Amino acid sequence: MKPLYLPANQPADRFYAGGRQIAALRGTGPAASHEPEDWVASATSVFGQEPVGLTVLPDGRLLRDAIEADPEAWLGAEHVAAFGADPALLVKLLDAGERLPVHAHPDVAFAAEHLGLAHGKTEAWVVLEPARVHLGFTRDVGVDELAGWVRTQDTDAMLDAMHVLDLAAGDAVLVPAGLPHAIGQGALVVELQEPTDLSILLEWSGFRIDGDADAHLGLGFDVALAAVDRRGWSADEIARLRGATAASSGDLLPDAASFFRVERWTGPRGLDAGLAVLVVVDGAGTLAAGGATSALRRGQTVLLPAAAGPVTLDGDDLRVVVCRPPRP
Repeated sequence: MKPLYLPANQPADRFYAGGRQIAALRGTGPAASHEPEDWVASATSVFGQEPVGLTVLPDGRLLRDAIEADPEAWLGAEHVAAFGADPALLVKLLDAGERLPVHAHPDVAFAAEHLGLAHGKTEAWVVLEPARVHLGFTRDVGVDELAGWVRTQDTDAMLDAMHVLDLAAGDAVLVPAGLPHAIGQGALVVELQEPTDLSILLEWSGFRIDGDADAHLGLGFDVALAAVDRRGWSADEIARLRGATAASSGDLLPDAASFFRVERWTGPRGLDAGLAVLVVVDGAGTLAAGGATSALRRGQTVLLPAAAGPVTLDGDDLRVVVCRPPRP
């Protein structure tokens, strides 16, 4: 089994606008205006829109089906023993052509109780292009107060009650499930997350979505808003979510290890065998696995199946982000 170089997999007609940064990174043609996400090596579909979002392999099979047919080859025996045929990871490139609406994602317990799913949606961002983001409330917000903001779409009140972070290229940020957030216009991030598409929108006014119908995962707001973390987070607590900076290499977010692992490397490097998604964020070089060598360049995304074995990267100016599921 060989490393797989994957083309862009961008679901169409998302409710927020994308920019041109995914196309620029990948070196492809003009970008569609509402294709802001590239779902890399995805065995997860867009909520309520299967099979949209699922990666199609060069042989025409869905990656999800290929994994289910031979999970040990794709995921490794230790992973399968711990998680079954579940890849336990979704990686995206996200290009914010406009500020995203304020939203939150349910945690594992909420997703299991109300949606019958094994995963919530803790996520993390590795920032490629800088942006301002809103993350978590600065004070405790009451149940009725939050419901009132959502009902009246009082975006100013929501944003005024949130921490503001100016993220630089190279920053890495962990976003626990439940924490309200809004990624700012101009951001380009590698996003790691639990493998679901579960978003509870607190804001939708001005976006291409019917919030009354589609912002609450079909649960109704009385239930869905219970998934939102309304606690006031201190500035120090928010700062601790902001892990690595551009100068960092190796494990960028150790505190995320129970959900996913993310590493950044520059120059020649050996990678252990095991399922991984490789994003080449800059430079050029080569990838060697199983006795074969292939070229790497900026903007490529590569799926490394466990059966491909150890991988060697070469290239002095090569910069990569390596995304992996939680350690078994």
